[in-house]
Amino acid sequence: MWLGRLLRPTAGRVLLAIFRVRFVDAANVPSGGAVLAGNHVSHLDPTLLWCGAPRHVHFMAKEELYTGFVGWVLRRVWTFPVSRGQADRTAIQTATAFLEAGELVGIFPEGTRQTGSELGEAHGGAAFIALRAGVPVVPVAFVGTGLILPKGAKRPRRGRVTIKYGVPVLPDAFAQGSRKERVTAMTAEIMRRIADELVSAKELHDAR
Repeated sequence: MWLGRLLRPTAGRVLLAIFRVRFVDAANVPSGGAVLAGNHVSHLDPTLLWCGAPRHVHFMAKEELYTGFVGWVLRRVWTFPVSRGQADRTAIQTATAFLEAGELVGIFPEGTRQTGSELGEAHGGAAFIALRAGVPVVPVAFVGTGLILPKGAKRPRRGRVTIKYGVPVLPDAFAQGSRKERVTAMTAEIMRRIADELVSAKELHDAR
């Protein structure tokens, strides 16, 4: 974690300035544990959110990245590995522990970067972990990152970014039904809220 403490106030500020990042409605991020769940269109999404969120954010990252120098860095900047395509108990327990300790965990429900303007199919991990820990999910909209560093691009372009936080989705609203039903219902609500925030964020972004 020491590398993250060093980089966030230094290199983080530089990145936010270079990409002209504007954060909107940061007051929607609660003071306690919460999941930050956003649309995913660029490798910049977690990086910029990590740099500019009100508090440190722990991110899940696919375990394939944890090799060599990249893996060494990732283990020191508030990330932890997750095995995609299956229920990774260790990752779930790690995320739950962070949330129960009052910290923030960032998850992209789509699981991978999208190339179009539509949201991709969502996985239930964000809702499952939030319900397990009893914490809210804050919908997050990223606008502009997909133009600066789209999927497949090797170098970023010039541009600007808007990141907007929505009103939290509360776990208490999904207390009825089986666990699967609760996760499905909460996931649908999370994605609906992200879609709503995207519309609002795009309007603000275009007006800049």
